[in-house]
Amino acid sequence: MTTGTGSAERILGILELFSEDRLEWTAEEMIATLGYSRPTLYRYVKSLKELGFLAQNGSHGWTLGPRVVEMDFLMRKSDALLCQGQGLLRDLAALHPCTALLVRWYGNKLLCVASEVSTPNPRSSYPRGRPMPLARGAISRAILAHLPKKQMLEKIVENFDEMRGLGLGETYEQIADTLRGMRKGALIARGEVTEGVVGVAAPVFDASRAPVAVLCMTINRETLDDLTLARLAQSVQDAARRLTETLTEKRTDEPVAS
Repeated sequence: MTTGTGSAERILGILELFSEDRLEWTAEEMIATLGYSRPTLYRYVKSLKELGFLAQNGSHGWTLGPRVVEMDFLMRKSDALLCQGQGLLRDLAALHPCTALLVRWYGNKLLCVASEVSTPNPRSSYPRGRPMPLARGAISRAILAHLPKKQMLEKIVENFDEMRGLGLGETYEQIADTLRGMRKGALIARGEVTEGVVGVAAPVFDASRAPVAVLCMTINRETLDDLTLARLAQSVQDAARRLTETLTEKRTDEPVAS
């Protein structure tokens, strides 16, 4: 939750209350959680309702409003990562029955922003818009392995209890060393997020070589052998490299504001 005291931070604090675990809030619950005065809370809620970010659900509860859907539509039309990555997802999904995912890394979250499904029984448990765990799975490792050491260690410390049981090491430094050793090639994890599913992932970088997203295939392990897995891992890595190159070239071609 945001801790700022300005009006913008306070308004964002209301929107940040909503999650998969809490889809609806009453005004009283907002006041108790955020500590805002009643007039302040009502003023902000009124503004958010008028702008379409909140909608009233019955006589008391509030949910996210239609403006969120409108902004999602605009993001799909404008986000270079989505626009350039959708075709690569289709290409990956055509290689093997799977769910191909494009996952955005921002703040402390991994979020699926696009997917293509080519299997009749998809087993991915993270559809578009649902945050993924930062400690487990190939997608997580594709990001963590490529972070600067200081930032990597911070994330390891935050998620240590969960990461230490994955065979990566028993100390912060051991886990960091293991992750750094994964920087070459695609990242593979078996059943860490969804039982029976193999994740194959590779990072996408921005112009500064910081990881900003991940391309991933999630595959029923019963459909894989070692040769097929190696072939698909190479395909995911190649697709991530092409998306990195495309995004970097696009950023370089943009005019510099005067």
